[in-house]
Amino acid sequence: MTVHEGEQHTPNLGQRLNWLRAGVLGANDGIVSVASLLVGVAGATTDNAALLTAGIAGLVGGAISMALGEYVSVSSQRDSERALIAKESEELRTMPQEELDELTALYRERGLTVETARRVAEELTAHDALSAHLEVELGIDQDDLVNPWHAALSSAMAFTLGALLPLLAILLPPPGWRVPVTFVAVLLALALTGAVAARIGGSSPGRASLRLVAGGALALLATWLIGTLLGTTGVV
Repeated sequence: MTVHEGEQHTPNLGQRLNWLRAGVLGANDGIVSVASLLVGVAGATTDNAALLTAGIAGLVGGAISMALGEYVSVSSQRDSERALIAKESEELRTMPQEELDELTALYRERGLTVETARRVAEELTAHDALSAHLEVELGIDQDDLVNPWHAALSSAMAFTLGALLPLLAILLPPPGWRVPVTFVAVLLALALTGAVAARIGGSSPGRASLRLVAGGALALLATWLIGTLLGTTGVV
C-alpha cells in the first residue's frame, strides 16, 4: 500500500497543540462575538436587563454553536481515522508481504540502512503489525483517537470563559464607563490570547496580537455605532 491522498501524519503532540490552539481561538470567539453584541446593545440602551439578556443569550447560543461545530468536525475526523484503520487491517490480512516491504521502505526513508530497516520492520510486524503501520505510515494511535465529546465540551467551555469577560465588563461599571471599560478589557484580552496562540504555533506574538486587536476593535466599533444609531433614531 502506498500513502494515499488524505492519509496525513498527525503526531499526538501535534494533536494536543491543536486542541490547545483551538481552545485559545474558542475563547477569542467568545470574547469578540459576545463583546460585539453587548457593545451594540449598550449603544442603544443602558438598561441592565436588556444587556444581561443579550449577554446570556449570546453566551449560551455561541457556546452551543461552537460545541456543535466542533463535535461534527471531530466526528468526521474520527470516522476517517477508523476507516483508515479498517483499511490498513484489511491490507495486512490480504497482502502481508507487500505491507512488510512498505514498512521497510518507510524506515529506509527515515535514514536506516536496508538491513536495519528490514529487521526493525520484521520485529515490529511480529509484535503488532497494525500499530506499527498506523504509527509510521499514518501517524495514528488506535488507542488515542480523537474524541468528539471532549472536543465539543472543551470548545463550549473555552467560548463560555471568553464570553464572561465582556459580560462582566459591560455590567459592573457605571453606565457612562461601560463601553470604554469593555473596549479596554476586550482588546487587552485579545492581545494576550493572540500572543498565546502565536507561541503555541511558533509564529510572531506581536503580529498575531495586532491582527486580533485590530479585528476586535473594528467589530466593537462597528456594532457600537450601529447600536448608537438605532438607539438615537428610536428603532429600538
